[in-house]
Amino acid sequence: MTIDGPGGTGKSTVSRVVATKAELPHLDTGAFYRAATLAVLGAGVDPEDAEAVERVVADLEMSQEQGRMFVDGRDVSTEIRGEAVTSAVSAVSAHPGIRRRLVEMQRTWVVEHRGRGIVEGRDIGSVVFPDADIKIYLDATPEVRARRRAIETAEDYHEVLEDLERRDGLDSTRPASPLQVPEGAVVMDTSSLSLDQVVEGILRLIRAKS
Repeated sequence: MTIDGPGGTGKSTVSRVVATKAELPHLDTGAFYRAATLAVLGAGVDPEDAEAVERVVADLEMSQEQGRMFVDGRDVSTEIRGEAVTSAVSAVSAHPGIRRRLVEMQRTWVVEHRGRGIVEGRDIGSVVFPDADIKIYLDATPEVRARRRAIETAEDYHEVLEDLERRDGLDSTRPASPLQVPEGAVVMDTSSLSLDQVVEGILRLIRAKS
């Protein structure tokens, strides 16, 4: 199953809960892009410089195990959620070479898990796994997403809203694998839904396919 959508829709929380209840492995593909961005920033490279960014990422060993993200064997799960990474990740993830390399890693993960899992991101149902048996696209109004993120991070609501809208624009207009509703996806607007309601809706789809 693929779960796509913009930031602040509850995608990560929903994916983890669904995976636990359905007893399926879970992959947060966004963590790969954040890990790559962390490495790029650590190397002092301009996130907009495609060639330099690709050189940094080319030799990285990245893996995700039980919800933890590792780069060259080091747990970076906390570091990749920092403000600097959040501000630069859209620029890094827009480079086609980076997307090709990380998509390869994501597909390998699914093969290693025998084709089973809940995989979340921004291009999973449209590009990475277009033949997935169930595709979900979570959405919500920018205001609701910003309010959720501000509560979660204790940041200023207006600053969060501005950043979400900036990232939405970058992610939906990038030439390589833009954020979009995958063909055949079930669109769920979570603006007025609780976590339990969203999770139960997705579990019903899983049960119907079983």
